[in-house]
Amino acid sequence: MTRQRALIVDDEPDIRELLEITLGRMKLDTRSARNVKEAREWLAKEPFDLCLTDMRLPDGTGLELVQHILLRHPQVPVAMITAYGSLDTAINALKAGAFDFLTKPVDLGRLRELVAAALRLRSADGEELPVDSRLLGDSPPMKAMRKQILKLARSQAPVYISGESGSGKELVARLIHEQGSRGEQPFIPVNCGAIPTELMESEFFGHKKGSFTGAIEDKQGLFQAANGGTLFLDEVADLPLPMQVKLLRAIQEKAVRAVGGQQELIVDVRILCATHKDLAGEVAAGRFRQDLYYRLNVIELRVPALRERREDIALLADIMLKRLADGTGLSPAILDDDALEKLKSYRFPGNVRELENMLERAYTLCEDDRITTSDLRLADSVPLSENGEANLAQIDNLEDYLEAIERKLIMQALEETRWNRTAAAQRLGLSFRSMRYRLKKLGID
Repeated sequence: MTRQRALIVDDEPDIRELLEITLGRMKLDTRSARNVKEAREWLAKEPFDLCLTDMRLPDGTGLELVQHILLRHPQVPVAMITAYGSLDTAINALKAGAFDFLTKPVDLGRLRELVAAALRLRSADGEELPVDSRLLGDSPPMKAMRKQILKLARSQAPVYISGESGSGKELVARLIHEQGSRGEQPFIPVNCGAIPTELMESEFFGHKKGSFTGAIEDKQGLFQAANGGTLFLDEVADLPLPMQVKLLRAIQEKAVRAVGGQQELIVDVRILCATHKDLAGEVAAGRFRQDLYYRLNVIELRVPALRERREDIALLADIMLKRLADGTGLSPAILDDDALEKLKSYRFPGNVRELENMLERAYTLCEDDRITTSDLRLADSVPLSENGEANLAQIDNLEDYLEAIERKLIMQALEETRWNRTAAAQRLGLSFRSMRYRLKKLGID
C-alpha cells in the first residue's frame, strides 16, 4: 500500500529533522523544503497528503504558500508553524485557509494529533457529500452556505455562526463538525444563557469532590467531554464577563483546571459559537470582551433568515408536512394556494422553527387533509412587499400587533429554556422583574 506523504517547509535544519523523524514514525514519507520556491517545486512534482510550513521563510511567508496551495492544490491540508505567542499570526493563517497551526517549540503530542486529524480529512476527499436532509433549500443563500460549510469543515479554525433565533445555527454547527476530521468524536452543545452563573465554571471545567458545598463526587466538565471533538457555545453573548476571562484562557492555553483541582488538563477541542445578538455590538457596549471576540470570530458564517429565502418555503413546508404524516401514521396534508402565498408573505420572526411549529398546529386543525389560511392562524402576521419590507397599510392596530409579537417571542424563549423564567429573561435581555411584569400583563402562566 502506498504510504501517505507530507511536505515539510522550514529553513531551520533542526526543525525539519524533528518533523521528519516524528512523521516517519507515523509511517509517513516526507519531503523537505527550505523555502517557498523549493516547496512549490515539490508540489509540482509529487502529490502530498499534508503540508507543514513555517511562517517565516527566506523568500516569503507561510501565508503565501497557504494561498498557493489553496489555489493549485486545494485538497492538501496545510498547517502553519508559528513562534510561541504569535496568536495574531496563527489567526491570520486560519483566516487564509490553513487547516490548523502549531507553535514553536513544537509539542510532539500536539503534532501527532494534528497530523492524524489532517490525514482523516484528506482520506475523505473525493467522496460525494450529499445534501443533508436537515439543511434544505435551493435558494442562492442556502447553496452558498452549504459550500461554506464544506470549506469550514476542512479547517480547525474557530467559527462564529451568526443569525436570528430559529434559523438553524446549531444544525449548521453540527454539519461543520460531522463533515470534518472530528466527525467521529463528540459534539457537545451548550446553551450559555441557560447555565446559572454560580455553576458556570464547574459546568465548563468540571470540579473535584469536596471543592464546594454539594460537590459530592468528581465531575467532568464540558471541555473534557468534548476532548477530541467540538464544543458548540450557543448564545455565547450571554456569558458573564468573569467567565469570559476564564474561557479565553482555556481556548488560548488549550488546557483547563477543574474547580478544586491542582493540575491543568490538556484538551483538544474545536470551538464553534453562535448567538442571535450582534456580538460586535455587545463588544462596543462593553458586555463582551474584545479579545475573546477576536479569538472566537476567526471566521464568521451567517445563517440567512427564512424571509431572506422565501423561495424555499414551499419545499420546507412540503417536507415538514410529510414528516408529520410519517410520525403520526396519518395521510399527509397539503397547503392550498392561498395558504402557501400567506406563508411566503409572512415575516417569520421565529424563522424555520416557527414554520415547523405553525405547520404542526395547522396539520392538527385542518380538515380533509387540506391546510387553509384559517388553519395557519396568522392574524398577527405582517405581509411583505416585494422588497421584503412590512406592508404598514395592513396593520390595523399597532399596539395589538406589538403585543402579539411580544407574546410570540416570550413564549418561544420560555419553550427553548424549558419554562425557566430566569433563563428566558436573560435570553430576551430583560431583568427578571421586567419578565414577571410582562408575563402578568400578557396573561401567561
